Amino acid sequence: MRPTMHHALRSILAGSLFLAACAPALAADDGKLNIICFGAHPDDCELQVGGVATMWAAQGHHVKFVSVTNGDIGHWRDAGGPLAKRRKAEVQQVAKALGITTDVLDIHDGELLPTLENRRTIARLIREWNADIVMSHRPNDYHPDHRYTGVLVQDVAYMVAVPFFTPDTPPLKKNPVFFFYPDSFQKPTPFKPDIAVAIDSVMNKKLDALMLIESQFYEGGALGSADLIPTDPAKIEERRKLVRAGLGGRNRANAQKFRDLLAEWHGKDEAEKVQYAEAFEICEYGRKPSKEELKKLFPFFGE
Repeated sequence: MRPTMHHALRSILAGSLFLAACAPALAADDGKLNIICFGAHPDDCELQVGGVATMWAAQGHHVKFVSVTNGDIGHWRDAGGPLAKRRKAEVQQVAKALGITTDVLDIHDGELLPTLENRRTIARLIREWNADIVMSHRPNDYHPDHRYTGVLVQDVAYMVAVPFFTPDTPPLKKNPVFFFYPDSFQKPTPFKPDIAVAIDSVMNKKLDALMLIESQFYEGGALGSADLIPTDPAKIEERRKLVRAGLGGRNRANAQKFRDLLAEWHGKDEAEKVQYAEAFEICEYGRKPSKEELKKLFPFFGE
């Protein structure tokens, strides 16, 4: 028997509600910046851009961190599903502390490849976030997951605006600006930052958040061991202080290394006082911003 009009309408409505429930959360279109940062593992974005992300979020801009793999082999003792769940919970705690959004893709740690399927996934995430800024690793790096995260993000730097690539998500009306995180690798080309940002005002907040990622920092991650974890309460506190100082040292080194660039953006007198910094290189494949546009994308420098 043919369904009645009433039943047909109910079916259509139910289908619409189902699709709405399954649709990904989109960034707000409220005049604020939309920033999406990709890291290979659940700790990479937090390390590389946790300070600036905190500063963006404090101004009401929308920041999303995406871990492209689930980190399920990134520990010396634990692995598999339990470790993946633990690492996801850690970065969710960090996101709450920093005032941002986070996502962890269900791809095995150490097994990321620059496939067409993964390229489409990255493109969809950038489109759904309506990104003004996209960040990732560079494509030359010691870790294959880092390299291929960089390759995947770089490969969509044009495709996110092409209508018939992943036509299930609307193309962006303008190409975002793509940035790379710093690293120390020299071949084939060294990292050359275009912008450096002082993060002294939020450094303690960033360090507090990073210390929540105990599996990777306090416990040493994939190359740690039981020897790193003391049982004596005094030594536990000593270990925590050592780990925190090491994490802070990364951004302290950035401030020293990129002092001239800090002076270009913050002014010479202010730059000399900076103790901690994050720095980023513009990817050639995205939009090429002017210095004035960069000041709008990184609204931290005053007049």
